Amino acid sequence: MDVSKFLSKILSTAWFYQPQKLIAYGSFIKGLMDGTIKFEEIKLPLGAYAISPTGDKMMLYDSEEINDNSKPASIFDRFPENSTLIIPLKDIMFKEDDWWDWGTVTIASYIREAADHDNINAIIIETDSGGGTVDSIFPIVDAILYAKTKKPVIAWADTAASAAYYSIAATDLIIASNNISSEFGSIGVMVSFMDIAPMWEKQGVKFHTIYAPESNFKNLAWENALKGDYKLMMEEVLSPLAQKFQADVREFRAGKVDITQKGILNGRMFYANDAIKYGLADEMGNLDYAVKRASQLAAKRNK
Repeated sequence: MDVSKFLSKILSTAWFYQPQKLIAYGSFIKGLMDGTIKFEEIKLPLGAYAISPTGDKMMLYDSEEINDNSKPASIFDRFPENSTLIIPLKDIMFKEDDWWDWGTVTIASYIREAADHDNINAIIIETDSGGGTVDSIFPIVDAILYAKTKKPVIAWADTAASAAYYSIAATDLIIASNNISSEFGSIGVMVSFMDIAPMWEKQGVKFHTIYAPESNFKNLAWENALKGDYKLMMEEVLSPLAQKFQADVREFRAGKVDITQKGILNGRMFYANDAIKYGLADEMGNLDYAVKRASQLAAKRNK
């Protein structure tokens, strides 16, 4: 298996992610790099499903798995009217599909299709993620904002941190799944990188980097950071992302989030009760409760 694309995403992409979760992936990434970890290319099913008005659960299968002779115009055609779609946003968020999981572009496409389909009355985004790459956020947010113009969109979450929280902040309602492990926040940006040049220099390797005189600002933040000067990295790379993150949470959760609470827009995490108290989440309940609330919002909208 060629893991170069995967490693490129991991090692060279900007992230909104909980650092403790990234650290946990360290040994896995090292194993991929040195070849000690090998496995087959297996992509798990998307895991989306619909709940019918009678409570029946129907799995959402990819259109490729439906016989070409009987493939419907939409994958949602076979669901009963007034069904609620539950679509997962879990684990590490990436923009594009790869061999191990579905990207947010694909997830967003299902959200949009469900929003346009008469058989779906509401959409629940089942969330359990510490975040992901910065470029994975826009497809989900854009799809949620589009879907909200058509029908209710709810987040039902265990963990929603960093990029995952950024994504679901745009929903109509955020429901914590429980009062034990559910947590929300990590509204912040960081960068962590390794300078391996000293190791190679001890082995006699010399590094040469040459820029055109006309390119004196090219990669300057990174070049300075490698020398221990982080000022430009913070000002030109991290702060703009952090400020945009904060501004969007303020907008999406306007009138709900208590921005006076210490750390709420600065990276702090809150368990469910406090997240509800300070406006990062709205309510608490199990999936049955989330489906009930989605149906209530749909009925209210359709009056």
